[in-house]
Amino acid sequence: MTKTLIDQGLSFIKSGSRIFVQGCGGTPQYLNRLLANRASQLKRVEVLGILPLDNTYTDSKLKDSFFLNSLFASSAVRPCIANGTASYIPTLLSEMPRLFDENILPLDAALIQVSPPDKHGYCSLGVSLEVTRSAVRNAKKIIAQINRHMPRTHGDTFVHMNEIDAYVEYDEPLIEVDYSQEITEVAKIIGKKVAELIDDGSTLQMGVGAVPDCVLNCLQNHKDLSIASEMISDGVVPLIQKGVINNRYKTFHPGHTTCTFILGTKKLYDFVDDNPNILLFDVAVTNDPARIRQNPKMCSINSALEIDLTGQVCAESLGSSHYSGVGGQMDFMRGAALSQHGKPIIVLPSQTSKGISRIVNTLKEGAAVTTTRALVHYVVTEYGVANLFGKNCQQRAKALIGIAHPDHREALERAAYKRFKNLY
Repeated sequence: MTKTLIDQGLSFIKSGSRIFVQGCGGTPQYLNRLLANRASQLKRVEVLGILPLDNTYTDSKLKDSFFLNSLFASSAVRPCIANGTASYIPTLLSEMPRLFDENILPLDAALIQVSPPDKHGYCSLGVSLEVTRSAVRNAKKIIAQINRHMPRTHGDTFVHMNEIDAYVEYDEPLIEVDYSQEITEVAKIIGKKVAELIDDGSTLQMGVGAVPDCVLNCLQNHKDLSIASEMISDGVVPLIQKGVINNRYKTFHPGHTTCTFILGTKKLYDFVDDNPNILLFDVAVTNDPARIRQNPKMCSINSALEIDLTGQVCAESLGSSHYSGVGGQMDFMRGAALSQHGKPIIVLPSQTSKGISRIVNTLKEGAAVTTTRALVHYVVTEYGVANLFGKNCQQRAKALIGIAHPDHREALERAAYKRFKNLY
């Protein structure tokens, strides 16, 4: 399609329009730049998306033209939420497709990035399906960047050229995230302790970050593991290649690794390209707790920013300052808790880089409770594992103090005695 025709497609987006922009590794960078070039003609275009990995719509020069309404914030979005030029919609990842399917947030257009069409005219949404599938079903106009660097992935990823209203062919490397650069000695220790909780034959869900990859690195000698996750990262590649992950015992598409988005380096993107072992599905499917619970020995591994002495988890804000989002943590924590021999696991370093305890008497003022204390079973820091399931508030406090950083245990004990009157 010529530049003129893509301009005609983008001209459908008017002031006040609500659009969806594919995020994560599928962020359509060139399309975003083309739309940004039209900023002088636009006022208050509402942009929806999950984890946008470029900063096009957070540029302060464009604040009058675009308002980013984030479904899960990235580092580029946080300052804008803080200064009021962007906002966040608290929603479980599994429920996000309903926002479009039930016309709660009608979409004027969806900007997506796809692989080139095959001989039948089908493109693939590639590494980022999540809620994009629902946006494609419901948006009035579909505008696509066709990129030869986008892997052709299998599952519910295909979009026919007839569904696309305007497109531009533009090749550019996908955005990469290398979690290995974030790995610390503390993350390695936590990864080892979590790996010791995982039995052979388990089905795994990993959250975002360095610790999940550290866990995967410690599973080399396990057997018959499965992946039924919302995302996969580079750490799964060697385990699949070695046969450690063979998806033998999972109930949802046994024999296949399933997820809703893929985020990592080019090595990972090359591995999933046209790989029939990797299947991507709508996030309402992958994150459905009723489906997750059917996997025996379901292990859900998710991170926290802070946890209080009763087990309340904050994973999305630093006090009242927004950080990320609810995401799929509640979906998988609940699913794992209901699974036969399942293990919902929260991981966090015992303290911040500035020496502030992440295990606290009470969450900071304004902090969001991402996962309720009733759903938290295992908590892992570099100092050990606390199993909170079946424990009362005093017992939980004692267990969590036991895995807190030694520098903070005395203060936590004093706070706990004041709050609970005794620990036993």
